[in-house]
Amino acid sequence: MTLDSSVEAARLYALSEYEMRDGVVHVGLDRLVQLARNIFRVPIALVSLVDAERQLFAARVGIDVCATSREVSFCAHALSSASLLTISDTHQDPRFLDNPLVVGPPFIRFYAGCPLVSPGGMILGTLCIIDTAPRAGLSEQEQANLRDLAALVEDQLELRRLDLARQSSQSRFEMMAKVSPDAIICTDDRARVTFWNPAAERMLGYTVGTILNQPIEVFAPADAMQKCLAIAADDASLYEGETTALDLRAADGTIVQVEASASMWKELGRPTFCAVLRDVSDRLKNEERLFQLAQMDPLTGLGNRALFRHQAEACIAVEEHGCMMMIDLDGFKDVNDTLGHAGGDALLVAVAKRLQDCLRPGDVLARMGGDEFAAFFPGMGDVTIASDLAHRLIASLSEVYFVEGAPVTIGASIGIAMLPAHGDAVQKLLSSADLALYEAKSQGKHCRRFYSPALRETAAAKRAYQSEFARALQQEEFEVYYQPQFRLEDSALVGAESLLRWRHPEQGLLPPSAFLGALESSPLASKVGDWILGVACAQAAIWREQLPGLRVSINVFSAQFRSGDFESTVKSALGHAGLPCSALELEIPGSILMREDQYAIAALDSLRAAGVSILFDDYGVGAVSLNALKRFPLTRLKIDQSFVRGMLTQKEDAAIVRIILYLGKSLGFSVSAEGVETLEQLARLRAKGCEEAQGYLFGKPMPAADFTQTFIAETRPR
Repeated sequence: MTLDSSVEAARLYALSEYEMRDGVVHVGLDRLVQLARNIFRVPIALVSLVDAERQLFAARVGIDVCATSREVSFCAHALSSASLLTISDTHQDPRFLDNPLVVGPPFIRFYAGCPLVSPGGMILGTLCIIDTAPRAGLSEQEQANLRDLAALVEDQLELRRLDLARQSSQSRFEMMAKVSPDAIICTDDRARVTFWNPAAERMLGYTVGTILNQPIEVFAPADAMQKCLAIAADDASLYEGETTALDLRAADGTIVQVEASASMWKELGRPTFCAVLRDVSDRLKNEERLFQLAQMDPLTGLGNRALFRHQAEACIAVEEHGCMMMIDLDGFKDVNDTLGHAGGDALLVAVAKRLQDCLRPGDVLARMGGDEFAAFFPGMGDVTIASDLAHRLIASLSEVYFVEGAPVTIGASIGIAMLPAHGDAVQKLLSSADLALYEAKSQGKHCRRFYSPALRETAAAKRAYQSEFARALQQEEFEVYYQPQFRLEDSALVGAESLLRWRHPEQGLLPPSAFLGALESSPLASKVGDWILGVACAQAAIWREQLPGLRVSINVFSAQFRSGDFESTVKSALGHAGLPCSALELEIPGSILMREDQYAIAALDSLRAAGVSILFDDYGVGAVSLNALKRFPLTRLKIDQSFVRGMLTQKEDAAIVRIILYLGKSLGFSVSAEGVETLEQLARLRAKGCEEAQGYLFGKPMPAADFTQTFIAETRPR
């Protein structure tokens, strides 16, 4: 960025008064950049001062270098205006596409810088925040927060400038002091006032004529001011920027809170003491607000993650037992989608109030982000009490809310970890409770689960597998097995369910239970699902040459709907294999039906209209509403194998099987059963009117070649 030469010369002269060099950081700035990082939740925050050829970092966090060249500096673009400079995404800004700080470390994607202005009006540089991911920009409140922080930085820089000025000649110092916005007071070695600048007169109300040669006790407590002057007389602390808080007495008798920075020099062998005083009442209020912002959730008034960790750590230091809970709302996204973000915010405030009403004095509660909350209950060591409390929390959060006059109902899932059984530090307890929460969400939501070591082992295995999926797909380690499906009326083979297997190079053939959970949350889930679709359709086309009515069933991953092109992918696979739509059945998991995703419904509606069958897998497990059955274009329900196995010995399982069969008949769905292993189970299902079945009684999942040999190549009674 090029400035007018005269303006640039004046700016560089103003910057020279601060004598910033590589690696020199003024005391006080470090705390402010840390505060900026916490408030805006960014990895990098800097105080950048731009000289003729470089930008120097007077304070920095999240980056190791202390300077860069000016030509790559983002802050140089902020020198021509006192307005905030915001770059939402550097990849979309032609000025920065090839910038070394964008294409290389620290890989800047988002930048916001507030100009730092000298008392003379020259822009010295910026207080800037940087993220490695793009952002939408800063809200008006966030812009105000950044300006407030920049004002605090300017305060610290001015203290440094005045400290340096004191080291120059007295005359130069007095000239600068006259225009300084800070009160500057000098005394001799007898603590009598020798200099009193206009700012001191405005602050305390004493005129120069009435205060010169007066003892400082006129306006300052002797012990406090003596402490300040003693700091100045200590050679070890000269010009270190050390400050002291003082309460001074103004001419009208009021008390003024100030921050004093003192120093000393000698003239003609005699010491002169000087104090720079700043009225900090407004700044302290502003600083307190900013620190509150860094530790409090502005929406709910609860503590945020940082404050929660601090408070929980303090509890753990003195408590032998405790309980950590992670609380996540069920159905909150639907409220946001229906009522908008304002409605969602109002609901979060109401949720926070209900949680607070359930807590005891001394319990710790925080909003961790989004619709997730955390609570720590010191002294709670009984798992029964913890379980009952979690049950009450879920019940309270599930009661009807009224948001903008409209009734709203949500649920909650809770993960629980106990101190010290599940961890002896905050981070370990949070991690354990989070794993338990994930288990609760996967078990159908609206429930509570305790942490167990098996959850961490599963999570570790999941992370290990996720790093291998790309190789497995590329090296063709995945295989598709097929399990036969029979019509019970005449024992005819009518279909084959496609089931994924992984031939791991070290662990051998892995069943889906070993890795499917990890795959479903992997970025490659959609790609693997599309691969299964293509392979199964191609195989079905071969088999249908001998059995024209054979249908292939394929399990669908939730991620395939998120890609946005599921419908076209299915039709493309059918077209490529030369299959009619009636040859394909899609098995939809309960997680998709519970979300009632509008895109998923639209895609399935279109496929169903084209002739593709839609089956709801594992019906009876989870918390899928009857309304979801009505809204989704289903053609078949599949009874979960757990009910099939228990229906001959458990009356509850038998009742569920009867209900599913009745429900299917009433809604016009056909019903099939999985997990059939005995002739007795087969007879019971046939007698109750179940139309199709699969299970080990008919055949285990097997490779395509074995399926062909067993069920296609030969015609035999079933």
